[in-house]
Amino acid sequence: MAAHFQAGDCVFYRKPKFSVRPGPHARDIHPAPHGDYYSYYVSKCYRVISVLPQHKIVVQTRRGRRLTLANNDPALRRARWWERLLFRYRFPPLTPA
Repeated sequence: MAAHFQAGDCVFYRKPKFSVRPGPHARDIHPAPHGDYYSYYVSKCYRVISVLPQHKIVVQTRRGRRLTLANNDPALRRARWWERLLFRYRFPPLTPA
């Protein structure tokens, strides 16, 4: 079941990464079988800007970049109330339309 997002919602996106040295926010770290690389996930904090047809949403990063994501992506979820309070400085500010 796809979540119903609205403009202004705070969301978390579990972004997959692949590098030689995972950062401090890396989670679920797995080394490559025959190499020096690691695969891991980083939680990104976004704010929903608009909801598009065809089950797409437009989100904004903290630095102002806009991304289009699928509404039913399993890596995308709405932030819980305590996460909005605890990570309030990691979400982009709510800008008036």
